Amino acid sequence: MVRWLREAVAASWLLLIGRLWLGYEWLTAGVEKVSDPTWTGNQAGVALTNFLKGALSKGTGAHPEVQGWFMDFLNGAVIPNTKVFTYLVPWGEVLVGIALLTGCLTTFAALAGAFMNTMFLLAGTSSTNPQMLIMAIIIMVAGLNAGKIGLDRYVIPWLRKRIPLLANPKLR
Repeated sequence: MVRWLREAVAASWLLLIGRLWLGYEWLTAGVEKVSDPTWTGNQAGVALTNFLKGALSKGTGAHPEVQGWFMDFLNGAVIPNTKVFTYLVPWGEVLVGIALLTGCLTTFAALAGAFMNTMFLLAGTSSTNPQMLIMAIIIMVAGLNAGKIGLDRYVIPWLRKRIPLLANPKLR
């Protein structure tokens, strides 16, 4: 199955469908936040602060949705830097969406998206995050075949010529 995902032409077409869906989800989520003044406007940080308060409230009880170690991370790293994260999250979503829609640096975009999905899940949210995470993992397993019908067909060979580490055939 992995070999088929990585090499088959039919797989690259199916991956294109999944990649476009995932890119659309990321792009629309990011654009919605970028255009919301409570995320990136004159009230920047309000929406993220409310999200974080909700996450922290899910960290109590016998079976908390948010684990103690993740609450420590939120309290120690994210909450003190809300003004930074309130821009990183929406713009990260926009960039991941654009990269997936265009098939440019597809595997890296899927990795970045999977990281964000994991953070959202650890913060106690569900929504489409599980489905998006599964699709991102499939794209990462497929490797370059996921972006073959896209800009990766041109960008990756160009990068391999200029960055010796990427020319390693084991990375293909």
